[in-house]
Amino acid sequence: MQLIWLRSDLRLHDNTALSAAAARGPTVAVYLLSPQQWLEHDDAPCKVDFWLRNLRELNRALGDLNIPLLIRNASHWDEAPKVLLEMCQQLKVDAVHVNEEYGVHESRRDAAVAQTLNANGIDFHSYLDQLLFKPGTVLTRTGTYFQVFSQFRKVCYDRLRGSLPSLIAAPAVQAPLAINNENIPSSVDGFETPSESLRTLWPAGEAEARRRLDTFADAQIDYYKDERDFPAKPGTSQLSAYLAAGVISPRQCLHAALQTNQGEFESGKVGAVTWINELLWREFYKHILVGYPRVSRHRAFRPETEALAWRNAPEELLAWQEARTGLPIIDAAMRQLLETGWMHNRLRMVVAMFLTKNLLIDWREGERFFMRHLIDGDLAANNGGWQWSSSTGTDSAPYFRIFNPLSQSEKFDTEGVFIKHWLPELAGLNKKEVHNPANLGGLFGVADYPSPIVNLSTSRQRALAAFKSLPSRQQAGGRHE
Repeated sequence: MQLIWLRSDLRLHDNTALSAAAARGPTVAVYLLSPQQWLEHDDAPCKVDFWLRNLRELNRALGDLNIPLLIRNASHWDEAPKVLLEMCQQLKVDAVHVNEEYGVHESRRDAAVAQTLNANGIDFHSYLDQLLFKPGTVLTRTGTYFQVFSQFRKVCYDRLRGSLPSLIAAPAVQAPLAINNENIPSSVDGFETPSESLRTLWPAGEAEARRRLDTFADAQIDYYKDERDFPAKPGTSQLSAYLAAGVISPRQCLHAALQTNQGEFESGKVGAVTWINELLWREFYKHILVGYPRVSRHRAFRPETEALAWRNAPEELLAWQEARTGLPIIDAAMRQLLETGWMHNRLRMVVAMFLTKNLLIDWREGERFFMRHLIDGDLAANNGGWQWSSSTGTDSAPYFRIFNPLSQSEKFDTEGVFIKHWLPELAGLNKKEVHNPANLGGLFGVADYPSPIVNLSTSRQRALAAFKSLPSRQQAGGRHE
């Protein structure tokens, strides 16, 4: 008997470990509920709900192949070795198959499970699946992990041209086993059920993920480079939640993008090339997670920035979290996050720079808040994005580049469509006024909208002074110039 232990790979197609298990013999699947661990990792309730909804869809698909999906409880990952060993002995399992995961805790968990199973005569097989390249195989000439994305990307392109990862066929139907399927719980203690409107935005299942990918590749990818920065436009693929939960694979995304671009990585349609770059950014941050484990431990990638004099400003932090900073583009973005579990990527950078530069609040506060609300929350990508914006990370924005929320707003939401959607109290303002209602002078107080909590100019100078006072500075170029 083979056991596939499902984690962030909730799909039937192009699932390396699942297909490997099924190829070896009769297979059963298991998913561990780990609420205590999820709480420690700040996983969002909407993300946990998304996992459960996708598990229900996957359960039906596996059922059609006669592969039972069992649910076990291991509230903390420390319990995983014992829970899985008992299950393997009960079902007479010969080998357990998993797709690799890359955080420090994930790696330790898998090593502990492998050790326990091997000691009891049960094999443990792990596979490259959620990445295109195994961490440790894309290195600089001196054998270290890349710290600059453009250099990393170039090596990836060279490798992909030589050998494109192929898609893996779904398992075939197996003979029925005398094991009953189990009900997937509709909720988990400690995680409230999200609103029905949020759930409607993110339907579960591989068919939905594939529909989004096909729609994007057919209709949107050509415009991706030009439209991805405009939050009022449907310019992005809306696949991040499905990638984070493994409902679709990066290989499937890469193949779809290449198919629209005659197999080209760097030439042809600029939209496809730009989107492939974003897939590689995702890859880059996962490799950073493995190469520099400190980023998994709430440490800055650039150690010298640990000395930054971050401000303790709980009221300003709360105003940012509750979307009442008095800067419409910031507040609209934060409302989008709170209501949908997702935020437009350009705005993730804008609100992160506002928190870390204008408010000079520690990036870790923002990183944690995002993880607690994002349906696509992913440690590597979220940490990478926050450290990029706060100038503490790899390949980060130079500390002196500080987005001005007003000019970002005027440039990327010129007509105020996005702002007015999320801040209906500003709907009566014209397209000039809506970006900065504070300019209305005596009329201020429009629809109870708050005054700005910070002066953008003086707070910018404060941030520059804080960064300049660090003992050592590296001024590197970065993403999204």
